[in-house]
Amino acid sequence: QVQLRESGGGLVQAGGSLRLACAASGRTFSSYAMGWFRQAPGKEREFVAAISRIGSGSDYADSVKDRFTVSRDNAKNTVYLQMNSLKPEDTAVYYCLANPRGGGLRYWGDYTYWGQGTQVTVSS
Repeated sequence: QVQLRESGGGLVQAGGSLRLACAASGRTFSSYAMGWFRQAPGKEREFVAAISRIGSGSDYADSVKDRFTVSRDNAKNTVYLQMNSLKPEDTAVYYCLANPRGGGLRYWGDYTYWGQGTQVTVSS
């Protein structure tokens, strides 16, 4: 069982930056690939970014590529999402997810554990 807790959300002006963090419980964090998803009001959840178990590989949605960076610190059981050049359309609840099984990382169903989410609001 893994518990995930996101933090770092808030209100920021367009063009600004935020850094989300997701702290995981347990001693097997390095065995999980990790992902970030988001859900805006009235919209479906969408993939944002993912990172491999040791951080050697990452993947991004086209909408955030070159603006967002996913990273992890396995010694701290934490995964991060650095968000730069934020736009109003980035406003959403952001969720951190863990995949212990391997395979794909672009769908919510690929993951076994997820957190409660953190709100990100970007004002124009």
